[in-house]
Amino acid sequence: QVQLVESGGGLVQPGGSLRLSCAASGRILSVNDMGWYRQVPGKQRELVARITSGGSTNYADSVKGRFTISRDNAKNTVYLQMNLLKPEDTAVYYCNADIQYYSGSYLRRNDYWGQGTQVTVSS
Repeated sequence: QVQLVESGGGLVQPGGSLRLSCAASGRILSVNDMGWYRQVPGKQRELVARITSGGSTNYADSVKGRFTISRDNAKNTVYLQMNLLKPEDTAVYYCNADIQYYSGSYLRRNDYWGQGTQVTVSS
């Protein structure tokens, strides 16, 4: 059916940069809002950034000015460019997308999550 596959996590020093990618695949008609969330052990998953199909964005206050979300609608892919990373950005980052897709001859809509990618900011 439909799946989201993330890539780009890893270990980086404070002040460094990483770029996350998330590609949606399957019998997709359209991808609506897409976003990135993050979670650390013992805490709730929190919004990092979201982007609409038209390109409107919103960010968590903690990442404004450092992170940039973008998307390539032709590739059904969303990106998160993370600059000036801090140790408190360490978390598992999850991609999320609202997707319309074909299931047999039926058109359906569902909310999907990626498998998560670890980002560790440490010296």
